[in-house]
Amino acid sequence: MGKIGLPLAVQFASMGHKVIGTDVNENTVKFINDGLEPFPGEAYLQEKLVQVVASGNLVATSDTTGSVEKSEVVVVVVPLFVDSEGVPDFGWLDDATVSIGRGIKKGTLVSYETTLPVGTTRNRFAKILEVESGLTAGVDFYLAFSPERVFTGRVFEDLRKYPKLVGGINEVSGQKAKEFYESVLEFDYRNDLPKENGVWNLGSCEASELAKLAETTYRDVNIGLANQFARFSESQGIDIYSVIEACNSQPFSHLHQPGIAVGGHCIPIYPRMYLWNDPSATIVQAARDANSNMPSYAVDMLEKYHGSLKGQSVVVLGASYRGGVKETAFSGVFAIVEALIKKGAVPLVNDPLYTHEELKALMFTPYDFGMPADAAIIQANHLEYSSINSDDLPGVRTVLDGRKLLKPNQLHNANVFVLGASNP
Repeated sequence: MGKIGLPLAVQFASMGHKVIGTDVNENTVKFINDGLEPFPGEAYLQEKLVQVVASGNLVATSDTTGSVEKSEVVVVVVPLFVDSEGVPDFGWLDDATVSIGRGIKKGTLVSYETTLPVGTTRNRFAKILEVESGLTAGVDFYLAFSPERVFTGRVFEDLRKYPKLVGGINEVSGQKAKEFYESVLEFDYRNDLPKENGVWNLGSCEASELAKLAETTYRDVNIGLANQFARFSESQGIDIYSVIEACNSQPFSHLHQPGIAVGGHCIPIYPRMYLWNDPSATIVQAARDANSNMPSYAVDMLEKYHGSLKGQSVVVLGASYRGGVKETAFSGVFAIVEALIKKGAVPLVNDPLYTHEELKALMFTPYDFGMPADAAIIQANHLEYSSINSDDLPGVRTVLDGRKLLKPNQLHNANVFVLGASNP
């Protein structure tokens, strides 16, 4: 019942289905049953949650096996983590799958939405479910993979906007998944798609798994290319943003803007899953290396224009990985702070979405606007940062705008340098 699972449960319940949301966190369970969103920032979640809880269509519990026993469909959105080498840690998902297997009965549909390496649904989870249930996957129960394709903060909008991809371990599993998602989702009309917007059956769980990894890995490669262009442009005095605008004026062209960390928090993870499947993918590895090096490059760039950072207090604006989203998983803030410490600087962190206590829990020293400092780096594109002025950053004489948020001469007391722009 996290930032994807809870909106999904609310969406299913709003379509008239009886939904049981399970989570290992008892506080999350209590919040949901009280009709209160356990995390802020998801558009329309609070009002929709109140409605489906009041109607009795959504209840929450920590009893996974008992909930599965009462259900015809099980949708799994448990996190999968990877280490720095890209090796998946299946611990949480395996535990959840064991609990599910002990509760499924004949006719149950199990659909995994957590992004997985290709082959995981069939070769790992089907076997666990069979062992725990004594049933045969694809015969006694149905098994499919259907990747989530939504951004936190706009889940309900994205559920309508993008086709829902499904793939089963056999034909009947794929058809059951297609029928289920057609009963719980509604789709916007789009004339830009090759076929009608809706639930698209890709024919196998492996194809559906690859579709998710392919689209996120493509974005990572695209971002890596933009970042390479930005670094070269900065060295040549070229404004990469005008170049990108020109490139994107061509039909079918789309080049991401560069940045210290751009894209969703999943972008650093899923290419590693792909590399776990396909370690010979040199283009993917090069892009991942280029993107992971951007925080340290940003700090080097700040030092180039500011001078030695030793003993200097440097404000990092943004702990979140993306503007407007309260999530620090794989945010560039950690690498930036680490790089600043290596330079001998004193890093401070500001984020309008986090309290001082929350920032301290992340091992950061909080910063409030109006406090003196020497330099600043804009790491997250929070809307609040686009309107800062010199009074907000007293004493700051150098700002590295890693998201191209600031207007020219917005800060009269500081020199502002934009990552990838034609800086003097």
